[in-house]
Amino acid sequence: MEHVDWAYGLAKELLETTLPRRWAHTQGVAERASSLTPLLREEADTLIAAALLHDIGYAPDLVDTGMHQLDGARYLRDVASADRRLCRLVAYHSCADNEARQRDLFDVLAKEFDQEAPDLARALTYCDMTTSPDGRHVDVTDRLAEIHSRYGPEHVVSRSITDATPCIVSSVRSVEAALSDVRQADVG
Repeated sequence: MEHVDWAYGLAKELLETTLPRRWAHTQGVAERASSLTPLLREEADTLIAAALLHDIGYAPDLVDTGMHQLDGARYLRDVASADRRLCRLVAYHSCADNEARQRDLFDVLAKEFDQEAPDLARALTYCDMTTSPDGRHVDVTDRLAEIHSRYGPEHVVSRSITDATPCIVSSVRSVEAALSDVRQADVG
């Protein structure tokens, strides 16, 4: 829980007042991450902390490139001296490499941050992409539709989400299947 308490305090400080809806989303994502503890066991702390930190790059004082994944990861690395795994998870969360390509930042992202373990990356994508902006659990298709609706079809985020949809849906379905397997094993 060492990472979780620290991450909660940092995310709250950066988001609660300036971006209350983003803070609600963040708390919901962390709640989803907690629900994956039976699946991730010893990695749950890292996932919950990453869930709390995944959107800090939206904080007005952190915006640099306009790509919140990269801006947040840089802040964690350069200012907060965060664990490298957390930085990597934030940098690439929810198939962010697609947005990096759309923004012509892929080489920058890849040079500055390695990717994290696929299981954790998929789990964070699952948590983010099954949580509404208000922190409620939603189906991935509803979340994707909401993002497109919020940004409009020509926005870089909508274009990158369109490119990332196969990756996002695959990640979500993979985690759902693994979670179902764990629950069935517990029952049996």
